[in-house]
Amino acid sequence: MKEARMARLAYQAIEEKKGLNPVILDLRGITLIADYFIITSGTSTTQVQAIANRVEELLKDEGVKPLNIEGLNSARWVLLDYGSVVVHVFLEEERDFYDLERLWGDAKIVDIDSI
Repeated sequence: MKEARMARLAYQAIEEKKGLNPVILDLRGITLIADYFIITSGTSTTQVQAIANRVEELLKDEGVKPLNIEGLNSARWVLLDYGSVVVHVFLEEERDFYDLERLWGDAKIVDIDSI
């Protein structure tokens, strides 16, 4: 599956579960780690888990399985690695602390419709 389709499905899952302030960082040309980081947050560990589970479910329905999932049990920062698309689901305070948007400040923030 193309990374654009994966990103759209992940974003859809985030919206369905009311993820806060979703951001898509276009990392192409900056790093080989991934093409896109999708970052969002939730207000509770329950919401963080629900968002991560919905992302996994939507992509699995399309035949895409994650290469790795980290942090689902503690649900403070869940990372879903799909290779070219990496989804980060944070508790609000964890997102503020790690501030991936600043860390990857060279990346362009893109709108879901432009992918």
